[in-house]
Amino acid sequence: MTMERLFSGLMGLFSLFLIYLAIGYVAPIAYDPIGPRPYPILIFSIMALLTLVIAFRPARFTKVIDLGYNKVVIRNLVLCVSALLIYSLIFEPLGFVVATMLMCFALGLLFAGNPIKSLIFSVVISIALYALFDMALDVILPLGILSGIMG
Repeated sequence: MTMERLFSGLMGLFSLFLIYLAIGYVAPIAYDPIGPRPYPILIFSIMALLTLVIAFRPARFTKVIDLGYNKVVIRNLVLCVSALLIYSLIFEPLGFVVATMLMCFALGLLFAGNPIKSLIFSVVISIALYALFDMALDVILPLGILSGIMG
């Protein structure tokens, strides 16, 4: 049994368990007649179906994929996960804009980006995402150290 089949089988079983939990879900306040229950049931049903198809498909439909893991790729994966972990830790104290700027810049450099272009992109994307969430979607994000300037 390949790792892909094992993982897909476990995801399929987990999806079936989530369907079981979603069937019993009752929201305290429902704004529409059918309530919020059908959406998670639909999503988990599709996920269960597709993962079980991957787990039990015939061997003639599979081929070995060389993922090309070497020391450099593994190092970059570890650094990427570390950057995301640090991002989650500095998100509140530094605020969304500064934390996102630092994370995007670090990931840009990690994926061999030009430092100047990575810096420009990280500044633009962090401000644009903050504007999108704050103005268009009405999602309140922490300002952190910029609360005196923007708040």
